[in-house]
Amino acid sequence: MNQRSSVTGKIVNASLIGMGALWLGKRVLRKQRRIELEGRTVLITGGSRGLGFALAREFASRGAQIAICARDEIELSRAEEDLRARGANVHVFTCDLRDPKQINELIEKVESACGPIDLLINNAGTIVVGPAQVMTLEDFRETMEVNFWSAVETSLAVVPRMTQRGFGRIVNVGSVGGKMPVPHLAAYCASKFALVGFSSAMRAELAKDGILVTTVNPGLMRTGSPRNAFFKGNQEAEYAWFSISDALPGISMSADSAARRIVDAAIHGDAEVALGWPAKIGATFYGLFPNLQVEMAALANRLFPRASEPADKKPGRESESWITRSFVRHLGHRAEENYNQLNR
Repeated sequence: MNQRSSVTGKIVNASLIGMGALWLGKRVLRKQRRIELEGRTVLITGGSRGLGFALAREFASRGAQIAICARDEIELSRAEEDLRARGANVHVFTCDLRDPKQINELIEKVESACGPIDLLINNAGTIVVGPAQVMTLEDFRETMEVNFWSAVETSLAVVPRMTQRGFGRIVNVGSVGGKMPVPHLAAYCASKFALVGFSSAMRAELAKDGILVTTVNPGLMRTGSPRNAFFKGNQEAEYAWFSISDALPGISMSADSAARRIVDAAIHGDAEVALGWPAKIGATFYGLFPNLQVEMAALANRLFPRASEPADKKPGRESESWITRSFVRHLGHRAEENYNQLNR
């Protein structure tokens, strides 16, 4: 018995020493990879509202030169006005990231106006919420174009330039929906699973060239984005569960907190970061017990709105009901105002 206890104790001690060495090694490596943002050029896709807008503010507050792009000129104008009022050095560009030609033109314009792109933040995204039965192939294709292909094409456009300079940082904003399945978000999960895989593979391949790729997997965030997301099926009910979940304190994270964490990860060249305790627990649980997690998701799906007509899609701002206008979405309404989500 004493001999067994001795062996067990040695194993435990060795494990603790190994874990301590790994933790210390990670800290040293992060410190070595740390960069200063002062004077760096940061391109943020989808930077006119929501998380992208919060990221623009955070990068600017740390001295970076900001370039943001989006499709909507009015949103871009409002974002530019806000950022300049905060003292940001910001440039804005209209671009439809579904068009590869426009992506290449965007990179040329940014580097012409701002100099070489040091950090690329692939943040642009779209989401369609509803049962898979009412989704069309076009819903899947458009979601993949915005959430996945735009990040791939933008990354491939800057990588040769970064490789030539021997330096670059790319941050791909994935989602916990890219690490585990979420009911009524089939198209979104498909696009984010693809993005997470692409991002991790690019990290492994590009590190030798001085380019560090970071994958960010947020959970629920208070960005005000449900207002401009799209909903199908029982649209009011779909918007209610999605927008209320997105605004609940405790399970949702403020966009400013998320932006600070993402900027820190970019500065230190982290490989992957999960944001919010539900995202960390959910992704870890799925990694350990995928069968059980999928069965639990199937049970949870029974509580979601039933598939119904119409099969067309409407934005959240057109899917309001008494409950989404009530106090339960107070934080969500405040986020809409703060992160440029309102259509004035």
